[in-house]
Amino acid sequence: MDASSNSPFNALPPVVVGLAVVMGGLELMFQLATAGLLGGAGGVGWRIAAMQDYAVLDSVWEWMRANRSYPPEQLVRFAAYPLLHGGFVHVAFVVVFILAIGKMVAEVFSPLAFLLVFWVSAIVGALAFVLVLDSGYPLIGGYPGVYGLIGAFSFIRWINLGVAGENQMRAFGLIGMLLAIQLIFATLQGNYGDVVADLSGFVAGFILSFIVSPGGWQRILNRMRQR
Repeated sequence: MDASSNSPFNALPPVVVGLAVVMGGLELMFQLATAGLLGGAGGVGWRIAAMQDYAVLDSVWEWMRANRSYPPEQLVRFAAYPLLHGGFVHVAFVVVFILAIGKMVAEVFSPLAFLLVFWVSAIVGALAFVLVLDSGYPLIGGYPGVYGLIGAFSFIRWINLGVAGENQMRAFGLIGMLLAIQLIFATLQGNYGDVVADLSGFVAGFILSFIVSPGGWQRILNRMRQR
């Protein structure tokens, strides 16, 4: 038997592996640069420079809003920040969630739908972060997008439970547990920015699944006709 057929990555949809590899690869680059093995003396500051350029910052949003100017180089923050993390542990947890939850979503959704759920949820989470809060902390990392995937996973469970005639509220058990844990840490740290961004990402992922899931748009049209 070919040993390569036993690889755990064989069971993962390519779009899931690709997203995880991009995030892990960027973090590896930052780790090597911090250790002085990449980029020379200037490599030590790569992560800080990337955060200055691509993290979602409330101060930058307020400047854009006050000046009624939204330059592309600043708007790109809302799409780029999910790829930037604070360190190895941060990205490791995000990648684990992508591989676990993303696998179950990508097995049902198309690759394009999977990426739409992740990035639209991340963008919605970032918008909620700057609109709802006045935070002095930067927003970085893939968690809002991951929570969007959890929203899609909850949608899949919600549909399956409904078809089976079971209690559909059980579909929200995972998000309830995760948010409870997050609220505890947010209260201890005094920073609720991640909770707002992640919860908004979850809601966006769940709602978007009504449209991008297989047969989703047709399902909406059928329900509208029934009314």
